[in-house]
Amino acid sequence: MPQRSRVTGRSQEPRERFAEELRRLRTERKLSLRELAKQVGWDASLFSKMENGQTLGGPEVVQALDQFYGTPGLLVTLWELAVADPTQFKEQYRRYMMLEAEAISLWQYSVSRPPGLLQTAGYAREALAAGGLNGAELEQQVEARTGRRKVLESDDPPPFRVILSEAVLRNSLSDPPEWKRQLEHLAEAAAQSNISLHVLPFGAGLHGLDSTDVMFLRLSGGRTVAYVENDVRGELIEETSKVERYHRTYDAVRDLAMSPDRSLKFILRMLEEVPCESST
Repeated sequence: MPQRSRVTGRSQEPRERFAEELRRLRTERKLSLRELAKQVGWDASLFSKMENGQTLGGPEVVQALDQFYGTPGLLVTLWELAVADPTQFKEQYRRYMMLEAEAISLWQYSVSRPPGLLQTAGYAREALAAGGLNGAELEQQVEARTGRRKVLESDDPPPFRVILSEAVLRNSLSDPPEWKRQLEHLAEAAAQSNISLHVLPFGAGLHGLDSTDVMFLRLSGGRTVAYVENDVRGELIEETSKVERYHRTYDAVRDLAMSPDRSLKFILRMLEEVPCESST
């Protein structure tokens, strides 16, 4: 990727630019992090991490900073650009993430974990940590994953059809309260008008996606691409005949799954089974 040209001397990388602006605004006010925290109402350690690029923070704290500094919309805009920046994803996923942000409709089948678009921060953190990430890199990738939800949170969100293997709902987190939040999030998603959620129950029989996660993206020009992933590799598929073949397999799996109404009731039953307290 060619380097972005510099005009102002400030970084043209969205995440770095956001951190720079936060540092500049506080420095111009001659405030310490502790003084800023006292006036805005968030912890000083959060502002430190935001200014060092370790975390982007959430929309609420960014809106509060915009109001405090008298920069209506500036920091929120920079934050949104940083959250959506594809360079924060690992290189092999970047093209897919760019296409996902442009999709006008989406379909997914998940084998053992909730789709990234429907993962809570707690779930994403445990899943990514299990993959070997830690420290600042872990937090950055958690933010990158949860930031993908903006695709589904626009004023006119694209339709999203999801099929979850029952294994997704049985493979719980180590922390019951976090697992409960994830199941609640899935139930809330299932109730949204643009999301159709199906559960494929155990005993439905063998099918062509037994060990393969697959995501389809329909783009504005009418073209559909697929991303398939198993335990060892992932691949973006753009060849029409291959995409169509996977889509026929996906449709066959959907025919085996429960209806959205039955699937929501199934998730709610799973919620009732979650222990109230952490086991640790």
